[in-house]
This record gives sequence, C-alpha cells and structure tokens, in this order.
Amino acid sequence: MHTPTYPTQAVVLAGGQGSRLRPYTDDRPKPMVEIPGTGTPIIGHQLAWLAAEGVTDAVVSCGHLAEVLQQWLESAELPLRVTTVVETEPLGRGGGLKYAAAGLPHPDQPWYATNGDIWTRFSLREMAAFHAERDAIATLALARPRIPWGAVETDAFGHITDFIESPPSPFLINAGVYVFSAAFTELLPDRGDHERTTFPRLAREQRLAGFPLPQGAYWRAIDTAKDLTEAAKELAAQAR
Repeated sequence: MHTPTYPTQAVVLAGGQGSRLRPYTDDRPKPMVEIPGTGTPIIGHQLAWLAAEGVTDAVVSCGHLAEVLQQWLESAELPLRVTTVVETEPLGRGGGLKYAAAGLPHPDQPWYATNGDIWTRFSLREMAAFHAERDAIATLALARPRIPWGAVETDAFGHITDFIESPPSPFLINAGVYVFSAAFTELLPDRGDHERTTFPRLAREQRLAGFPLPQGAYWRAIDTAKDLTEAAKELAAQAR
C-alpha cells in the first residue's frame, strides 16, 4: 500500500507593513504582533502549528523591520529549523514567494506556504493528501469568513423576515495557506503578482485545487486591532 508523503518544508511570507494595525506595527512587522493574552507573536503560533503538522524546515521571508523579526527568531526556542531571506528590492507577491522558495532545503519536493498574518488551525496533512489526490500543481485553502455586518432576509414581496448577526459569507475566499508541488516554483514570476498571473493560468488548465477548511476549523486574518481583540476572545473561549 502506498503511504502518502507529506511536505516537511514551508515558506512563511512575513514582509508586510501592516499599516492597518498601527500603532502595533510602528516598531515591529505585522507577524511580530502578539495576540493579547498569549505572550507569543503571530509567527510563533504559526511556526508551532507547522512543526506539529510535520514541517522540519521553514523559510521566513522578511521585509518591513526585518531585523526585529530576525532577532526574535534567533533568540526564541523554535520547534523547527528556520532560515530567513530579505528582499533587497520589492519583487511583488509572486516574485517574493519565488525568492523565498529558493531557500527551501529540498527544491525537488512539495512545500507549504502561509501568509504571516494568518491565525488558523486545521490539518495540513489532510490538505496535502487532497492536493496529491487531485494531482494539482497548487492547492489553496479556502475559508468562509463571517460578514462583519448584520444581514437582513426578505421575502419575495419585500417584507423583512429575519435579522442574522454576522452570517457566514456566501463566497469562499483564499485563506492564505497553500500546498505547492515542486514544479510550481518554476511557474512563479521573478517579479509581480502570482495571483494575477500564475494562479489564473493554472485555473484555466484545471491544475489549481481549492481545499475548503473543515467544518469548525479556526481561521482568522489579523488585519486590524479589532481582529487582535476578537482572536484573543476566541482563544479565551476555547480555553474554557
């Protein structure tokens, strides 16, 4: 019986400026912001999750205030091997991903990637198996976030029938977590945005897969101070 092999390497994209998280990001990059009550920056939670899912090597792509992140990585007790790369000039999202992937220890093997501001927990191994079953070049995790406003339901005549507070979005979105086959790296642009070039091309060729996050899986993008507060509340509720 064939035993599936899961990726053991990952790229974490941690170069964003996090302007909407100011003043938290005035003196640190976005992934170095701590979720209140945890004492650990976002990237610390990410690296622990990756290690728990079998990742032994991670490349962290730094940018804004790179030295703050590098100093923390050097001083922290980490559960996996971490190296860093710094873009000396803006390469765009796709170019930055390709530049970071060049630092992976096993270029002939698949790899995970995650955005540095994502706070989530689900089985990466299940996602990797899904990716392999579909023989995809790239697989995106897909989330269905809650709409931050209350929704209104109406009947065909225009009477309001119900109010729903923060309902799930009717659309799936890119959750910022990926599984990539080894061949994907070559398809990335040296400079520019892969989400406008590489991904649409793979979608047309039916080589791009989407893995819906399992029911009940925790996912949140940390974009604003409100997201930090909500994440802290949700973590406190889980701990009870």
